[in-house]
Amino acid sequence: MRKAIQTEKAPAAIGPYSQAIQAGDFLYISGQIPINPATGNVEEGIENQTKQVLSNLEAILTKAETTFEHAVKFTIYLSSMEDFKVVNEIYGKYLQEPYPARATVEVSRLPKDVLIEMDLVAYVK
Repeated sequence: MRKAIQTEKAPAAIGPYSQAIQAGDFLYISGQIPINPATGNVEEGIENQTKQVLSNLEAILTKAETTFEHAVKFTIYLSSMEDFKVVNEIYGKYLQEPYPARATVEVSRLPKDVLIEMDLVAYVK
C-alpha cells in the first residue's frame, strides 16, 4: 500500500512531490521549510523558523493519524551550524525519549533561502 498524505495545515509542495507518502507501516515526510501555511510567508529568525518547521511536520503527522512519538528518523538541514544549539533545544521540546535517529548537516543553500529544513520518517500505528 502506498498513498499520499496531504493537509492544508502545512505548506503545499513547491515542486512535483507529495507532502508525505505512507508506504505500509511507515510515513515518509518530505522536507519541510518554515513557511507558515496560514500566510504563505517564511518565518523570520532561526527560533521561529525551527518552530514553524516542527509545526508543519506535526500537522502532516496528525493528518496521517500519528505523532512525533512514532518518529524513527529525522534529517535536519541547516544553512549554518552556528544555529545547531538553538535548533537542538527547540527540537528537544517536541520529542521525548527514546529519541529518533537523526542526522544534522550544514548545507550551502535551502529553498527560499531559509535557515532550516527537516524531513522525517515515522512509524504509523
